[in-house]
Amino acid sequence: MCDFLELYRYLIDDFVIEFGRRLKPKDFIVKQEDFSKHRKGKRQFLNAKDTINFTKRLNSLFESVIDIRRIMHGKRQEFETLICEEALLLAKYLRNERKEWIPRIPCIAWLMKS
Repeated sequence: MCDFLELYRYLIDDFVIEFGRRLKPKDFIVKQEDFSKHRKGKRQFLNAKDTINFTKRLNSLFESVIDIRRIMHGKRQEFETLICEEALLLAKYLRNERKEWIPRIPCIAWLMKS
């Protein structure tokens, strides 16, 4: 059995790749750091403005409403709710409270249209 995270990795990977395509060298800052007691180096970091933008857009992804029926009620739900419900359904399957578990995996198009 795969790690539960792998079910949704492709959605986050697509998001990060798409966000990264828009970045320019000016969107990064370089900082001098101590890597160890005798070793210094430079690291690049995303600037504060773009870090905030990245975080807001990632949160929006998790808050996206998708057309996958909820367990208890409703025809639509937020992406983050779907992940929580899938964890619950997997747990029920592992405890032998359900005969099977078939993940309800959203396609990226569902998340992008909302």
